[in-house]
Amino acid sequence: MTAAPAAPPLTFFAHLSVQVDAAHDLGEAPDGHRRLVPLTGGRFEGPEVRGTVLAGGADHQVLRTATLTELDARYALETDRGERIAVHNTGIRSGSPEDIAALARGEEVAPERVHFRSFPRLTTAAPRLARINERLFVAPGRRRPHSVELDLFLLG
Repeated sequence: MTAAPAAPPLTFFAHLSVQVDAAHDLGEAPDGHRRLVPLTGGRFEGPEVRGTVLAGGADHQVLRTATLTELDARYALETDRGERIAVHNTGIRSGSPEDIAALARGEEVAPERVHFRSFPRLTTAAPRLARINERLFVAPGRRRPHSVELDLFLLG
């Protein structure tokens, strides 16, 4: 038996606090219950970047079961230097039926009770940040009543 390979390193990139509006319930579709959550702004900050989350994005959610929600958010960031970054963030959020229902109602749930993980894809035309176009990120998250908190890590 061989030893397990070493896990790739993670490097902190930025903390995002994304403001959200009330969800629009789109109803039960053939592939699950759909919701649309408008993203209305926010802030982000890391060792190399800081700035604002631009209003106008949205998270297209599919509630697959009473315990599993698939997330597909698209939005944009603007650094304090005026650089723009497009974000396409996909992930999952799972927990007990009661905790997922509480989140859907906009209630606070302790983060250790909900598994919220995503993999944001960042792209930019900014020369200073061009390396992010060729890298992968992972992000644990937390859903709060009026925001989503994400910590983005560069996957080494």
